[in-house]
Amino acid sequence: MPKNPDRAGAAASRASVYGLHAVRALLERRPERILTIHLAARRDDPRIRQIETLARAAGRPVERIEADALRRRLGDVAHQGVLAEIEPLPPWTDAQLLEALEHERAPLLLALDGVQDPHNLGACLRTADACGALAVIVPRDRAAQVTPVVRKVAAGAAETTPVAVVTNLARTLGLLKQAGLWVIGADSGAEQPAAQADLTGAVVLVLGAEGSGLRQLTRQHCDVLVRLPSLGAVESLNVSVAAGMLLYEALRQRAA
Repeated sequence: MPKNPDRAGAAASRASVYGLHAVRALLERRPERILTIHLAARRDDPRIRQIETLARAAGRPVERIEADALRRRLGDVAHQGVLAEIEPLPPWTDAQLLEALEHERAPLLLALDGVQDPHNLGACLRTADACGALAVIVPRDRAAQVTPVVRKVAAGAAETTPVAVVTNLARTLGLLKQAGLWVIGADSGAEQPAAQADLTGAVVLVLGAEGSGLRQLTRQHCDVLVRLPSLGAVESLNVSVAAGMLLYEALRQRAA
C-alpha cells in the first residue's frame, strides 16, 4: 500500500507529453488538460519561447528546470527541453464506444489487432485524428497502450482521439456489427482493392499486427477484406502507413 495514498492518486491522474511539436499541439488544441509545463532552464530559442508564450496566454503554469531534472523524470528520450504534465484522456470501454456511436451518422473507427510498437500506435492516432475517426480500438493485452512515447509521436492526437481499450477485440467487433457498422479488414492477399469497397458509411477499419497481420478470429469477424495498392517487391506495408492509406481512402470517398 502506498505511504501517501493522496499523492499516489494524484500521480495516477497525470500523464506526460514531451517534445516541442506534441506540447505545442496540445497547447493549441486542449490547453485546459495541461497541469504544468516544464522547460529546460538553459534553452531560450524561438521554439521554446513560443511554448512559454502559448502556455502563459492559456493561463498554464510554467516552470524552468535543469535538463538533468527532465532526464530524471523522462529517462533517455528526446524531450527537446519541454515536458507537459497533463490530465490524461481516459480510455473508453465497450459501453462508452457504443454510446458514442449513437451521436454519429456515419462513424469511422480504426481497430488495431495487436499492434505492439508504440511508434506505430502514435502514428495511427495522429492519422486517425486527421481523418476524423471517432476512436481507435486496441486490445488490452499483447498490444501497445498509450504511453509518453505514443503521446509524443501522436503530436497531440492522443489527447483528442479517444482510445477504446477492450478485453476481447473479436467480441467488440461483433458488438459494432450489431450496432450497424461494417467491419473492413486490411489484408495484402485480399482480392478486392480498398478503392472498390464502400467506405462512406458506418465502418470500422481493422489492421493487423506488425508482421503477422490479422489474427484468424479477427479475420472471421470482418465483413470484407481489402488490399492496398502495391507495385513493388515488398509484400506488406508498415501498419501505420497502411492505416494512413486506408483512412485517407475513406476520407476521399466521404468527401466525394
